[in-house]
Amino acid sequence: MIRHTVVFTLKHQPDSTEETEFLEKAAKLERINVVNKFEILRQVSAKNSFQFGLSMEFSSQTEYDYYNEHPDHLAFVEQVWLKEVEDFMEIDYKVLDLTDREN
Repeated sequence: MIRHTVVFTLKHQPDSTEETEFLEKAAKLERINVVNKFEILRQVSAKNSFQFGLSMEFSSQTEYDYYNEHPDHLAFVEQVWLKEVEDFMEIDYKVLDLTDREN
């Protein structure tokens, strides 16, 4: 399983129509058939300056690669993300199985 996460700050004013429209467009990524547990998150920690997060899971590397190359994802990145996101950090996780580690 891969958990794909990205935290980001938009160029738009908080609570603006543009912000809402961006989040509505991002929500459509959930329609890609390999996306599981999709969430749009509001960042609330005072420890960083990002405003929002996206989180989703993929059952395998193959499905994650499929998502990355999917035309809907590519169009979102090209037509929306690159124009409207001010700053971001992407982090992808795999569950760490400590039982497989040698002592």
